Amino acid sequence: MTIDCRHIRNFSIIAHIDHGKSTLADRLLEITGTVPAREMREQILDDMDLERQRGITIKARAVALHYHLGGQEYELNLIDTPGHVDFHYEVSRSLACCEGALLLVDAVQGVEAQTVANFHAALKHNLAIIPVVNKIDLKNARVDEVLEEIEHSLGIDATDALQCSGKTGQGVEDVLQAIVERVPPPIGEKMGKPEAPLQAMVFDSHYDDYRGAITYVRVINGSLKKGQRIKYLKANLVQEVTEVGQFTPERKARDELSAGEVGYVICNIKSVHDVHIGDTVCDPAAEASIALAGYEPPKRMVYCGLYPADGQDFEELRDALSKLSINDPSFEFAPETSDALGFGFRCGFLGLLHMEIIQQRLEGEADLDLVQTAPNVTYQIVTKDGELLEIHTPQDVPDAGRIEEFRQPVVRVSFLLPAESIGPVMKLCTDRRGVYKKTEYLSPTRAMMVFDLPLGEVIYDLHDKLKSCTRGYGTMDYELLGYEAADLVRLDILVGGRKVDALSTICHRDDADRRGRAIVKKLRGEIDRHMFEVVLQAAIGSRIIARESIAPMRKNVTAKCYGGDITRKRKLLAKQREGKKRMKSIGNVDISQKAFLAVLDTGEEQKG
Repeated sequence: MTIDCRHIRNFSIIAHIDHGKSTLADRLLEITGTVPAREMREQILDDMDLERQRGITIKARAVALHYHLGGQEYELNLIDTPGHVDFHYEVSRSLACCEGALLLVDAVQGVEAQTVANFHAALKHNLAIIPVVNKIDLKNARVDEVLEEIEHSLGIDATDALQCSGKTGQGVEDVLQAIVERVPPPIGEKMGKPEAPLQAMVFDSHYDDYRGAITYVRVINGSLKKGQRIKYLKANLVQEVTEVGQFTPERKARDELSAGEVGYVICNIKSVHDVHIGDTVCDPAAEASIALAGYEPPKRMVYCGLYPADGQDFEELRDALSKLSINDPSFEFAPETSDALGFGFRCGFLGLLHMEIIQQRLEGEADLDLVQTAPNVTYQIVTKDGELLEIHTPQDVPDAGRIEEFRQPVVRVSFLLPAESIGPVMKLCTDRRGVYKKTEYLSPTRAMMVFDLPLGEVIYDLHDKLKSCTRGYGTMDYELLGYEAADLVRLDILVGGRKVDALSTICHRDDADRRGRAIVKKLRGEIDRHMFEVVLQAAIGSRIIARESIAPMRKNVTAKCYGGDITRKRKLLAKQREGKKRMKSIGNVDISQKAFLAVLDTGEEQKG
């Protein structure tokens, strides 16, 4: 049954992490009867084990709800969104397919960093925004104060804001009515025309071992039917549709998807490289297929190496990364080799949590045992020839003589925190070479502070330290400003006079001495003793800034001499010295993986 475009509403729920998006989505599914009561469970849209374990949404999910109001049936297409700053790319993809958004704010925690960021993202997409105060059933809910915060920090009228409890269901019926009344239908000058040539936007996809790539689409114009031939414009791929349908929330096949609807399409696409998020699906017979405006390419900010603990699993890791990349196109990977770890991949991520999630998904879904190198950010170098280089690994840094300017990525970080925590947070940022910008008071007890910080200082442990010095009440959000020149150097670690590439790092010159001393000291405690002296050094270019040495194992070669001439003992000791000298020149120092990984942790210990 095809539904009229005027009775379709496409919306998403946007909020800071842990403000109750998934719980409210559960109540919407329950009240509309989309999921029978006997099948209902908590966080029903968070179907990944990792999402349920951590209590966070990682992937955007789509679900079609049918709601009756005033004798008319409406189709409400909910596209769920994550709340953590690292998954802002997922949020932007969801918002591009909607006409409205529920802006959810916790009645206890109030407006937080991601609330502000997601609100501005929704404004950028010209969405109808419905403010909703959630968790009003809690004893310490402060609804009136939160409404004031919404007006003050977001600049919107909160008099018509809704109040509800996703847990008890109180006020959720009002939310459904508001979606129908305040969110516009998907009709406009360039959309909502069922009789027009097919145009649909790909906003997500995932890989199924039996069906191939399952593409999530929002139909803009025309219709999609089983047996129809369609073309993916960017991939320049023509395929026959084997199944179309909607998520309710499980896949449910339908005869067709019409203009304005959200659903999925299966075309027996077996190659993971043929589906591009933001691509346009159209009719191959149409004379001029106009591509829809897609998404901005995601900015990978954090890079690290992923290596199989067992070298024989390299091909399995490659296959797992390929399949995961169709499900999450916001990370990238390329093969690389390391003297210490063998063959692996250099991977780029949106942030530190994103990196952690990808690693855990690979280990859980593909049953792989992985070794991860220390994360680092992307730098830029202007050479004396005027060439601009992008640096993803310390090994890419050219000789100091070729560098004209070394640039680091700088982010603007917004902190929302209790007013009494302003002092500790200010010290936290200035210790990390932050530049203070402004402070705004949202209420007598809550403030927003803005600092410009190097991204390299943000990714390691700034979030953890923020939680510590604000007793868990502080939140942060950041946006990339660009690259600024800084006094940066490549810190090399030499073991036995040989450079170990995998232990090289990029750091500020002021931190280099302290970090170099910490690394060689840690390495000294982890590397086993050899038959010869092992010298550990930290260097910037040709200048050694720190040194430790591991004493050789000794054998008492004079133990068999019971008296006699002293020259015999001297002769034996001289022979031993010669042997150790020769061994030192040709011997290899074995750095165990345990020692290597222990050193990778020192970057975080520096900041403590």
